[in-house]
Amino acid sequence: MRAEPELGTAGDNGTKYRARVRAKVPLHRSLLVRLLATSVMIAVCSVAATAWLAARTTSSAIQQEQGQLLSSDTEIYDTLVGYAAVHPDWNGVAPTLRRLAERTGRRITLTTQSRRTIAASSATTAALPVRASAVVDPLHTDPALLSGGESDRIDPRAVGPYRLTAAERKDLRQWADKILYCLRGTTGAATLVEEPSGRPSIKLPDSALGSFVDLGCGLDELSDPVRTEIGPLGRVNTMVNDCLERQRQPEVKLAMDFVIRTKGDSRIARTCLDTARRDQLTPYVAPAALLYVTTPAGVTSAPAFHFSSTNTARIAGVAGLVLLVTVAVTVVVGTRLVRPLRALADAARRPVEEHQRVPVTTNDEIGYLAAAFNDLTERRERMEGQRKAMVSDVAHELRTPLSTIRSWLEAVQDGIATSDQALVDSLLEEALLLQHIVDDLQDLAEADAGQLRIHPEPLFVRDLLDHVATAHLGRAETAGVTLATRTDGDPELSGDPVRLRQVIGNLVSNAIRHTPPGGTVTLHARRAADHVTIEVADTGTGIPAEDLPRVFDRFWRAEKSRSRRTGGSGLGLAIVRRLTEAHGGTVTVTSTVGAGTVFSVRLPA
Repeated sequence: MRAEPELGTAGDNGTKYRARVRAKVPLHRSLLVRLLATSVMIAVCSVAATAWLAARTTSSAIQQEQGQLLSSDTEIYDTLVGYAAVHPDWNGVAPTLRRLAERTGRRITLTTQSRRTIAASSATTAALPVRASAVVDPLHTDPALLSGGESDRIDPRAVGPYRLTAAERKDLRQWADKILYCLRGTTGAATLVEEPSGRPSIKLPDSALGSFVDLGCGLDELSDPVRTEIGPLGRVNTMVNDCLERQRQPEVKLAMDFVIRTKGDSRIARTCLDTARRDQLTPYVAPAALLYVTTPAGVTSAPAFHFSSTNTARIAGVAGLVLLVTVAVTVVVGTRLVRPLRALADAARRPVEEHQRVPVTTNDEIGYLAAAFNDLTERRERMEGQRKAMVSDVAHELRTPLSTIRSWLEAVQDGIATSDQALVDSLLEEALLLQHIVDDLQDLAEADAGQLRIHPEPLFVRDLLDHVATAHLGRAETAGVTLATRTDGDPELSGDPVRLRQVIGNLVSNAIRHTPPGGTVTLHARRAADHVTIEVADTGTGIPAEDLPRVFDRFWRAEKSRSRRTGGSGLGLAIVRRLTEAHGGTVTVTSTVGAGTVFSVRLPA
């Protein structure tokens, strides 16, 4: 392997490291350069977009003022199309034009296809534009100007011979009111809408369309044609079928909704229907007319919008100033951003033993990053300390049983001790203790690695407590401790019965160990809302308040002597916490010195 050169003193180390960082980072990858390039690009785009938007906005304002943007005056087009749909000619349209002109501030002129004036909103004459603003034809509406129109481009207000008489409207309205009353009792909501022809129709809510069934209300009969509609509907059926026959398509039968239901080509049928309806409605609507919308003075064209040399120079000067300010601010901000990042990089490269901290000088994302780095360093040091303590604790726990086994075996080998049943029992007890410690360590290792497997199944908490109490009853009687169980109701939860018995068993074993003769250990379970709480309470010695935060730490015992006879292996409560967390629950402890301790395991129901 190639030897690394000596780095010298700590100050030299930092200088050399910073020099290496600068040398290894290409200029185009530098954070400062990229931030500068991004800011310049944003500034250029912003200036260009602002200039373009200003020019477009100014041009649009001029055009709209001169009446060239008809899209903003759809009211004129819609009103005139509605007039043409209900009148056979344009006679009498002049008052309508004058009212529209007063509301919109426009000069409105209608002409024939040959540009002969039909009517105008003003008596004064003015030259008309070369191109018309729109064509007013109720049988060929412009979908760009008349939103919500029919797909066939026939204005729904053009009803022609289908307009009902007053008597027919009255009869249909009475029938519709009865149907509406009936439907509201089944669907919960229905509305009555009157079509331009005077025919009433009932609209059902969207939620009722898929599941609605006409329960004798007569909704289908409401759409049947009345006397006025029978003749026109029959004629349009004849025209459509004649067209379809010429196209060698099957015949259709139209209803009042004019919906095509055919086994042939639906596009051909739709074309025939549209043609037949236009032929039928043509005598009843006004002929197509050209619409001209201008300013009141009759100005027909707008001058092109151009920037003068002075305005161009001003825009260029403002753009240059914005770029200059952007570059200056970017350099200052970028330098302030890079400085703490370099400090973070220097600190991250230092060994753990130096306990390097980075000063938090800002209250922005970089400051948060520095604070997070310091917190990470502290947690890394704390974990290193816990790792060392863990190794020491494991060595201590394993040394005692191994030393005992070794000493007795050496005594037997030297002839000092006799290999009798008592010795075998003692060695077996130490081996079982050693196996117990190893099993506990294995459980904790699996939990730390995320490989602790649980096999949940439905179980009753009462059975779980009874099983644990039965298993520890002999030990409790030997210690002179009363072991009792109490369950509010019969709560049920989903969990691994083996692991949950291990959790409750560890708590019960711990409680019996720290309860003097004559005391009581109680297992209590209850359900509240969406969780089940299992409490293991004892009347033992209790735990001091300053020791409560550490009771679930590994190898921790309240006895400073670390006696295994009173403190166990020191892993039981740590295993309880990890197994409870694996079930999605929590475990807490409350204690009073001299009065007792209560461990509460809270599990999802």
